Amino acid sequence: MGPYTCKECSSLQTMEQSHTTVISNSLSNGMSMHKNHFNGKIPPMPWFGMDIGGTLSKLVFFEPKDSITAQTEDETQLLFNVTKYLTKNSAYGKSGHRDAHQQMDNVKICNRIGTLHFIRFPTSEMNNFLELSKKKGMAASVSTVCATGGGAFKFEDMFKNELNLKLCKCDELDSLIRGLLFTVASNNNECYFWSQCTEDEQCSTQEYTFQYNKYPFIVVNIGSGVSVLAVYGPNNYKRISGTSIGGGTFLGLCSLLTGCNTFDEAIELAANGDNVKVDKLVRDIYGGSYSRFGLPGELVASSFGHMNSKEKRAQVSREDLARATLVTITNNIASIARMCALNERIDRVCFVGNFLRVNPISMKLLSHAMDYWSNG
Repeated sequence: MGPYTCKECSSLQTMEQSHTTVISNSLSNGMSMHKNHFNGKIPPMPWFGMDIGGTLSKLVFFEPKDSITAQTEDETQLLFNVTKYLTKNSAYGKSGHRDAHQQMDNVKICNRIGTLHFIRFPTSEMNNFLELSKKKGMAASVSTVCATGGGAFKFEDMFKNELNLKLCKCDELDSLIRGLLFTVASNNNECYFWSQCTEDEQCSTQEYTFQYNKYPFIVVNIGSGVSVLAVYGPNNYKRISGTSIGGGTFLGLCSLLTGCNTFDEAIELAANGDNVKVDKLVRDIYGGSYSRFGLPGELVASSFGHMNSKEKRAQVSREDLARATLVTITNNIASIARMCALNERIDRVCFVGNFLRVNPISMKLLSHAMDYWSNG
């Protein structure tokens, strides 16, 4: 998604950090902004923040690395136990996972220095998460946790009843922007673009410095659905578009079409499939390119267009169906992103969201689609 691959959108960036939504309001700016929820004081350890999405829940844990003696012996022991459990494991139960590669070191929050750890689990497993939290005593000294996402409302009573924990609800889009800026400021290498994605053998990632002259830019947040925001400053943004066709759609359709059970399984299937066996291309209709309007023969004319043929259906694999689903969704997202950038006259687009976690195939597809829609 290189700056030189798109005429109207001169820079198209991707942030692999999929947990940006929860960072700022839950631990940095949010801790100072919402001190009224903690009687004007910095709350006791351990510090957590949550983004409870429609499909996936994300938990961020701050592990202090400095030495503070103000804590009681009980607080110190509790923090030690929680830290040991969360950092010595990368899997929790059957569906909880810590993304070690996204760990952020030497982060300063409320004058404390430490490490941010990122954990994810399916929102459908919320009951198991609460049971595990109770068992491990993670909420023993905590009365309030900052949370964002629709689940902060949906599961509010459950947190109160099961853990005696109050959720301090933070606006989802405010958290997204502040978290994004916090992440970029903390890690210069977090943002990158894909270069020469029209050539598979030469396609590669290139670092992008997001620190200077970063405004304005477009944010495309790909979660269960998609939100598109135009950002003009740290406190000046607006939601300009969105679509219900996002990561939740991809997983839902793949589950129906292929019988897969997880997002990672769906992505693995898509990586080994061929959408050409499923989609109807321009050449399938015209016998080649539609040169009058500059439509190449390999362009998708109709997503899943071959699937109205019994013979074609018999020839496709689960992998082909997963790939076609991914191509359909990424093409749609890229088209919307490009049109929003044109309408707002903004030449930088930043894609974020857990949909892009360890998912280079989607990043390449988005880059290729943006390159096409902008006429390269």
